[in-house]
Amino acid sequence: MYVADSRGTPAAPADAARAPGRRSAVAPTVFALGTVSLITDVSSEMVTAVLPLYLVTGLGLSPLGFGLLDGVYNGFSALVRLVGGHLADRGGRHKAVAVLGYGVSALCKPLLLIAGSLPVIGAVLAADRTGKGLRTAPRDALISLASAPESRGRAFGVHRAMDTAGAMLGPLTAFLILRQAADGYDAVFTVSFCVAAVGVLVLLLFVPSRTPLAPPVEGAPRASLRAALALLRIRDVRQLTLCAFLLGLATVSDSFVYLLLQHRLGVPDRWFALLPLGTAAAFLVLAVPLGRLADRVGRRRVFLGGHLALLLAYALLLTGWHGAALPFLVLALHGGFYAATDGVLMAAAAGSVPAALRSSGLALLQTAQALARFACSLAFGAAWTAWGDRTALGTAAATLTVCAAVAFLLRPVNSPEVERP
Repeated sequence: MYVADSRGTPAAPADAARAPGRRSAVAPTVFALGTVSLITDVSSEMVTAVLPLYLVTGLGLSPLGFGLLDGVYNGFSALVRLVGGHLADRGGRHKAVAVLGYGVSALCKPLLLIAGSLPVIGAVLAADRTGKGLRTAPRDALISLASAPESRGRAFGVHRAMDTAGAMLGPLTAFLILRQAADGYDAVFTVSFCVAAVGVLVLLLFVPSRTPLAPPVEGAPRASLRAALALLRIRDVRQLTLCAFLLGLATVSDSFVYLLLQHRLGVPDRWFALLPLGTAAAFLVLAVPLGRLADRVGRRRVFLGGHLALLLAYALLLTGWHGAALPFLVLALHGGFYAATDGVLMAAAAGSVPAALRSSGLALLQTAQALARFACSLAFGAAWTAWGDRTALGTAAATLTVCAAVAFLLRPVNSPEVERP
């Protein structure tokens, strides 16, 4: 790791990732961003781990009300992702936009201390997701631009593994705070803010201000929202975006998965915050191996295989089996789903998007996925309220089966791509 050059000079180690003989090396920029994500995920997952229980049991929200808030939490960022990607591409200000996004999310954590009603909580969560929407595409663009095309799956796998290490520490920290603090939820929100502030500081100090963009090419597109939308004319981008949208329509929110497990097994409230650890542990173990596998055998295969793992997790929850191994199997499949899809999708898309529009292109894909998951959260919460959790999950499983079949027929990009100018 290295201190970022305050003058904005591209860091030499990032270029080294493209040097002969080191094309498979993971650039220091990736490790630096992974550290930022690790720290930030400790903060965000502390809140995520306790939020379902806080809202449903503490504030008495119905599954439909929680579905609305969860949809806001996971889908509101879709409204600003294209803006964040566009701002980052204009002049290569990826780091500046990422800092803004991380900063906004950090400032939202203490506001949860005074948010005691549904509208106020919704506004705070919307602001937090606005920050996430601003930072995600620039961060992923930084990773892709610092990595050789043939090793992007590995680079994203390393970043996601570090990110997931934070996702493991967050629920554990929240669990310990809830056991020790008298005002457990307030203490969780306060500590979460302090940790998030450290993440912003690490980003400022250790991530370079500019990335080694591809050399200028005559006729290359200029960054604009119109140019970003025009990327859909590229066949691979269009098909990947459609696949992400379709499969997102049947991706049940993590929080609902944990609530389903608690409902099936009668998990005590004090242990609820530990359920995300199972997902995070599987994600951490599998992220790098599946990223490398995607580089070798094709990112499409691994991406679709991840959704098969998610479908198996749904099937286990639908069986009615209450064995001791159920939570371990479901959470392992859930984590495997993320390891096979999250970074792999970004690695696949990066090779089809021009470097000058990298943030915008990745934001376009992420927007489609976020909008679909927003719709899924609303629909699943409404179905649970109206018909019960079993019928809601069965509908989601059937929808995922159909969408996966359509995605398979679309046959999006299947191998590491040649870098576009």
